[in-house]
This record gives sequence, structure tokens and C-alpha cells, in this order.
Amino acid sequence: MRIALFLATNIAVMVVASIIFNVFGLNTFTAQYGIDYTGMLILCGLFGFGGAFISLALSKWMAKRATGAHVITEPRNEIETWLVSTVRRQADKAGIGMPEVAIYDSPDMNAFATGMSRNSALVAVSTGLLRQMDRREVEAVLGHEIGHVANGDMVTLTLIQGVVNTFVMFFARIIGNFIDRAILKNEGGPGIAYFVSVVVLEIVFGILASIVVAWFSRQREFRADTAGASLEGRDAMIAALARLKSGHEPSSLPKEIAAFGISGGIGKLFSSHPPLDDRIAALQRAA
Repeated sequence: MRIALFLATNIAVMVVASIIFNVFGLNTFTAQYGIDYTGMLILCGLFGFGGAFISLALSKWMAKRATGAHVITEPRNEIETWLVSTVRRQADKAGIGMPEVAIYDSPDMNAFATGMSRNSALVAVSTGLLRQMDRREVEAVLGHEIGHVANGDMVTLTLIQGVVNTFVMFFARIIGNFIDRAILKNEGGPGIAYFVSVVVLEIVFGILASIVVAWFSRQREFRADTAGASLEGRDAMIAALARLKSGHEPSSLPKEIAAFGISGGIGKLFSSHPPLDDRIAALQRAA
């Protein structure tokens, strides 16, 4: 689930940042008397990285809202007690703070982890995962999610997204300035064509740039599988992935957080997860 929510929030924040650019006249600074490339790049970097870190800061809250996840504060039954104790054991072994543990109602087999830092994370599993996997497989899935937290994947992807955002905003303004001045011959400072084209270009470039972020996400999935195998055993991790493959259906998670889970969506360029066959083969090759 981690990435789709992050990307959707990020694009929204960039659009809001563009509005702030316009309201406070920052576009005038970068476009009225020609392009100040250094000033523009600095401003785009501030807003680009700011948007990425705002998305990260909101990730736990939005994931809970989107899935309706119930955070286990006091275990109500044996299953919840087992989930909390498993996550605590794995967190201790991985050297991270105890994450929040949650269950959300969904028929599909999925789980996700998100959060601002290694010591302030959320790990959630679906009811479908608990029903359709045995405990050994669920423990491997939890190990995979703890691996994401321990590897600092959300912070890494936030930094990547910050770089991507910076150049999305930078090139959108260069092209917007060209449209406004060279094509529409507006010499009186940035006009409505500039503002509209910048917002449209940011959305388009933001969607295209998500291909880069998705590629990095796919590489991190292999590392998380390795972490799950380290925590619960390679055979258990392979068995969990094989179970996902045997019952694989399009995720019923809300689209905003569909890339956060252990089971990703379809589509190659925009997919945040490698094919399950590739993930199983990678574990089988690892002695």
C-alpha cells in the first residue's frame, strides 16, 4: 500500500504548492523578467521536498482512514495477542521501535507498513490474510513489513520523491514560461496561460515521474522479502508468496494505498511490486 497513497498525496501537495506560488507572487520572481534558473531551482527544491515530507508525515493517518484499520491497543482475543507479540518479537530482532499493530476488514490477502520513521510505524494486516494463510505464512508477511520499516524504505522513497518533485516543478515552469512568452507572446509578466499550463504540466509530469518512484519501490520489495526470510525463514517467506500467488486477485485496498501492501497491483511501469514469480525465484536463488 505504501506508494500509491504517497504518490496521490504528493501530487495533490504539489498542486497546492503551485497555488501558493501564485498567491504569494513567487512565480513572478522566477518568470517576470526572464527565468532565474538558480532561484527557480531553489524554490522548486523547497516545495518539492516539502511536499514529499508532508506526504510522509500524513501517511499513517491516511492509511488508517482509507482502510478503516482498527489499531490494537489492548488485545481482545488470542489472535490479536499473537499478532502483537509476533510484531514485538520481530521489531526487537530488527532493532526498531514497536510499531502500532492494526487489523482492517478486507477479503483480499494483504498487509502494509507505513510511518514517518523506524520507531514510529504502523503494521496492518487484512482479515482476508488472517483467514487464508496459516500462522507461519502470516509471520513471514509480518516479517516482510517489518523489513520495510527496518530498511527505512519510506524515508528513502521520500528523498527520491523530493528529487523527482523538484524537477517536475522546475521543468513545468520552464515550459510554462515558454508557452506564455514564446507561443502566446505575453511580455507583461506571467499570464493565465502560464499558471494553467504549469498546473497541468505538474500533474502530467508527476504521473510520469511516478514510474521512477515505482521502479525504486520494486527494488525495495526484494529487500523486504529478504528481511522476511531472515526473520521467519526463507521457506516461510516463499510459502507466503506462493499463497499470495495462488489466491491473487486485484487488491481491494483503496487505490490511494494499494501500493503499500505485500501484494501489489498490476501493470509493469506503474507497479510498485515485482511479479510474485520473480520474488519467489529471487528467494530460491538465495542460499
